[in-house]
Amino acid sequence: MPGHDVGALRYTVRTNIPLVQTPIATGWSYPAKPEFTLAESWIGRPIAREDHLPELVQRYLAAFGPASVTDAQTWLGTKLKETFEKLRPEMRTYRDEGRRELFDLPELSLPESDTPAPVRFLPEFDNLLLSHSNRTRVVADEFRSKVYLPALRVAATVLIDGFVSAVWTVQKSENTATLVIEPFAKLAKAEHAALMEEGERLIHLIETSAQSHRVQIAKPA
Repeated sequence: MPGHDVGALRYTVRTNIPLVQTPIATGWSYPAKPEFTLAESWIGRPIAREDHLPELVQRYLAAFGPASVTDAQTWLGTKLKETFEKLRPEMRTYRDEGRRELFDLPELSLPESDTPAPVRFLPEFDNLLLSHSNRTRVVADEFRSKVYLPALRVAATVLIDGFVSAVWTVQKSENTATLVIEPFAKLAKAEHAALMEEGERLIHLIETSAQSHRVQIAKPA
């Protein structure tokens, strides 16, 4: 298509043709120039042309349920009320604090409310932070500006007891890689220790070429 804007054509291809971003060999990172290939070639079989919305909804709930119809629509970007109604007999349902109806897979059960959730580090743009219309289930309103950044960026975050409670970055100086954790509030001793332990594992995983590694927890702003 000579004479057309190259950037627009590139985004049209990436949006409308089933593609796979191919892995890179330089460790845990997102390349400046990612490479793509046709999904059919990568998985070795044709891509189905018909919709599989029920299966897609079930896979969504397996990862992010219990969730409302609106939550699923936020992530999948299409109307799903009819699909949920068809699946209703096979689903487990709940009501949240605001009386919204939530759906989940029948084989999954909710843990007790006092079940501890371990510290977890999430990368930038993690789907957990983008997969619900009601994001206060993981991100308190007062911390939204620290997580959802300008230019549509989503910060790398830390879950403490299941809620976003800090952000993290990696700083490099000569041969040292430092994981810098910025908590939103003062940490309890046990939380501090858990962050240090999990942080050590993370920085060694993502910065394999560094000769030394450090974990630094900043004071809350």
